[in-house]
Amino acid sequence: MREMLWNIPYRRPEVPSALIEAGYSPLLAAVLATRGIRTAAEADELLNPGAERLIDPLRMKDMNRAAARLQRAIRDRETVAIYGDYDVDGVTATTLLTDYLRGKGLTVVPYIPDRGSEGYGVNDGAIDTLYEKGVQLLITVDCGITAVAECAHARELGIDVIITDHHECGDELPPALAVVDPKQPDERYPNQVLAGVGVAMKLACACEGSAETILEQYADLVAVGTVADVMPLIGENRALVRMGIAALEDRPRPGFAAILREAGLGGAPITAASIGFGLAPRLNAAGRLGQAQIALELLLTDSSDKATRLARQLCELNRRRQEIETEIWNDANRLLEGRTPTGPIVLAKEGWHQGVIGIAASRLAEQYRLPAIMICLTGENGKGSCRSYGGFNLFEALSACADTLTGFGGHALAAGLTLRSEKLPAFRAALDEYYQQHRGEPTCDIQCDLLIRDPELLSEENVLSLDLLEPYGSENPKPTFCLSGATLLSCRAVGGGRHLRVIVQLRGQVFEGIFFSHTAEELGITDGDTLDVAFSPQINEFRGRRTVQLMISAIRRHTGETLCADILSGQPEYLWAAAPYRPERADFIRVWRQIDTPGFRSGGDIKSVLAQKPRQMEPECYCLCLAVLHEAGLLSAVYGGQRQQLDQKADLAATPLMQKLS
Repeated sequence: MREMLWNIPYRRPEVPSALIEAGYSPLLAAVLATRGIRTAAEADELLNPGAERLIDPLRMKDMNRAAARLQRAIRDRETVAIYGDYDVDGVTATTLLTDYLRGKGLTVVPYIPDRGSEGYGVNDGAIDTLYEKGVQLLITVDCGITAVAECAHARELGIDVIITDHHECGDELPPALAVVDPKQPDERYPNQVLAGVGVAMKLACACEGSAETILEQYADLVAVGTVADVMPLIGENRALVRMGIAALEDRPRPGFAAILREAGLGGAPITAASIGFGLAPRLNAAGRLGQAQIALELLLTDSSDKATRLARQLCELNRRRQEIETEIWNDANRLLEGRTPTGPIVLAKEGWHQGVIGIAASRLAEQYRLPAIMICLTGENGKGSCRSYGGFNLFEALSACADTLTGFGGHALAAGLTLRSEKLPAFRAALDEYYQQHRGEPTCDIQCDLLIRDPELLSEENVLSLDLLEPYGSENPKPTFCLSGATLLSCRAVGGGRHLRVIVQLRGQVFEGIFFSHTAEELGITDGDTLDVAFSPQINEFRGRRTVQLMISAIRRHTGETLCADILSGQPEYLWAAAPYRPERADFIRVWRQIDTPGFRSGGDIKSVLAQKPRQMEPECYCLCLAVLHEAGLLSAVYGGQRQQLDQKADLAATPLMQKLS
């Protein structure tokens, strides 16, 4: 596993008084400040976006042409096909336009390709099938932006095509009647990160002439597709998801209500996490195993009984998906056995399930902190799923390796590819070369470090106040805090040995946390260790008792190197974070004796300095001692310094540094 770079802001967090006066908790106010929010008006705009944040769909390129063509289809009672993708975004988008147009009295043929036999996107065979069914207008959702030849084929058959998509555009756009995609190069629509279902919803709004009417019926679908496709939850997207979550809680359609019950979430508050970890995997399982039609039927049905039956089928498919995923995961680990990857992981094997390899790729990326590509080989051809890590842009990387591929598409963080098996070594080499030139380091970014000084801020009231930041998601992540220098009181395996429950203590405060998919052996930690713990707090309720629980995202042994380097270099920002480590007289005596030890060599870098500290002394306290002794004239230099003798005793407590620490 690659070492992670921790970005901890060792400075006093800003807590805007305007936010405190407006009633926001100190913890939430500090988090908002890190996101550029300093006034009550700015906070309200971020936290409570409403219909005013929605953008006129006609500002999107080609939308007026697409809406006019759809209105003509409604007027003339044409047969319309909605051609979607098999993931959650595609299924929700297909459901939305199918239900909307059926409500207008049209004959609508929803079509979702089989993942195994047809693969992603539009294909000529499907177009021929739809032509035979009398389709006059074909609308793609969450796909189609690269279907140049297929769109030309439909036009030859006399089928008009409207493309609605949100994926990256190729060099040539399809020859469609209208192409609606906010990522077009000359697009002026302000929100270029709509989900596929968001673009489909905009088409319905433009056709209807009323966003309010459409969102009243379909905000839940938009929310689920947007969260599942990991779209940024800011601005217009945040407003849409908030509306959709409210609809899911107040008036869930039978399909969603049934899945929530089967997932054990019935009656619980709906959050982005509920969607991402409860609804989305079950809906996705259908498409992954070639049965997306079940998910589509579930979302279209008005019958509670039918919804319950279909939801149970989805849950069974999800269990089967998990079994297949485990088999592929074990295969992947066997293929990697004995070597530690230093670049993108590219694994290929005959017989892997095409619909499940993407999940295994995600797990590999998280496990090794590297981009991962899993390729299912079938004879001379291979289909792969790609997952990024650390902000590495997969779409640009695949573009650079295009001469080794037969096709690719997707986003910066997730993509798919096809290639000839013989090109696999060339692809590995090209991708690794590109990665080494454009790689970034995996980071653990701490938004706010209030807890260095004030761990008591993790009160139930303060943690609950963070719920105002919901829904969390891309570009609006859960705030990550850090307990720096916490003592590990205990750690034990839970969940069949797959997860780790820890109890840590910092400045008299004791906290319990859970670290999923990690073990103590893997982390190299044991009871009594001093650790840095990165986490998001949540309220855990068990048998009527509510406590603050740490949802841990990273753990490392505490070295204090970053803060210590700031201390020794005299950076003024460090003082706030260093104050809890203010040395006592006994600490100075121990360090003074340590410096006088034969063979003492503090060296020229922070690791060498800390290697000489007395046992059981906090590294920050040790470095403060060195800095104060140097300031008092008793140490020639903080790095590699020697003891100096003064004619009179030095009053260490009177030094400027000790005064500032007070």
